Amino acid sequence: MRKSLALSLLLPAALAQATPGDDFADCLDRLRGAAQSAGVSAASYARFTQGLQADMSVLPLLDAQPEFTTPIWDYLAGLVDEQRVADGKARMSEHADLLRKVAARYQVDPAAVVAVWGVESDYGRITGKRPLLVSLSTLSCYGRRQAFFRGEFFAALKLLQQGDIRDSGITGSWAGAFGQTQFMPSTYARIAEDFDGDGHRDLVGSTADALASTANYLRKAGWREGQPWGYEVRLPAGFDPALAGRTKRRAISDWTARGVMRVDGKPIPDIDSRAAILMPAGKQGPAFLVLRNYDAIYSYNAAESYALAIALLSDRLRGEPGLRTPWPTDDPGLSRAERKTLQELLLQRGYDIGKADGMIGDVTRRAIQEEQHKRGIEPADGRAGQKILKALQGG
Repeated sequence: MRKSLALSLLLPAALAQATPGDDFADCLDRLRGAAQSAGVSAASYARFTQGLQADMSVLPLLDAQPEFTTPIWDYLAGLVDEQRVADGKARMSEHADLLRKVAARYQVDPAAVVAVWGVESDYGRITGKRPLLVSLSTLSCYGRRQAFFRGEFFAALKLLQQGDIRDSGITGSWAGAFGQTQFMPSTYARIAEDFDGDGHRDLVGSTADALASTANYLRKAGWREGQPWGYEVRLPAGFDPALAGRTKRRAISDWTARGVMRVDGKPIPDIDSRAAILMPAGKQGPAFLVLRNYDAIYSYNAAESYALAIALLSDRLRGEPGLRTPWPTDDPGLSRAERKTLQELLLQRGYDIGKADGMIGDVTRRAIQEEQHKRGIEPADGRAGQKILKALQGG
């Protein structure tokens, strides 16, 4: 999960509410009994919590998830770019035999499985750098949603106790998701599969286990073999936006009778009893008719922008074209390659922003903001978009 500019504003308030110290040790001591009730032995609890120190930097991240704080055109520009499409097609070719076996067992489209892999960890390259037990123990003691994170903390301890995880120092996201397709510990416990047959469900080191477990998740979430997730559609003039929303489902025949059409002109097959219309950027942006397979994707991480990233990437991996309707903005988002180019241009202008890696952090945002001020680009908000990139490219 990506760091937001809002984090620097949220951090002081979060730290004012709770600070690490003896109270963290007291909290861990208080959780001992509940952990044992959840199946973590006293010996395991003592072993795996020994020496843990709170990491208060995870608290602001509770309210700064990019799925909810980033404009959708920025979010998708970085996740469904040409590099990720090309890498995904290469992975599908490399693991073609494995993916055929996974599809045969779980009846889930390989492109959808690989798209999850690509969005969650860039095909296993980026799985998170935060120590899993540190993050989960901190979130179990501070901030909101403590009950939820305690359940995940105990689930992680049980996975260590059972040997599914063999390294207590394993790292993942700030919220405790880990492995090549970023399972939360409780999901790992319920869904993970030992597909390579080595006796361990290893979603960190085994690509076979990770992809099979992802397919298993989607199947259990209601994936229907042979059906699409949905379609980009064109809405009729005067379409009532109040009809849109993932839970406002109608018969496909109802939608087509109202004038909803696929943007490519092909007919919408009546293959599902109910479907919904999404308008993630309002009336002027792309619209989608989504079916039950979209709901299966959505369940992986309950955010529309996230689910659309996987859905649209899976289309591209199958060789289908990208979106036909532009986003309603005069400053579209940047691909990862373009973000790296932007950083290189800032470095050439003397900004000390570190390495040009395509990751837009607070230091890069401040440099962008300064250039926006110099060039009269409004709003001067530090956002990495096409306007500032083209301005810098033009000197």
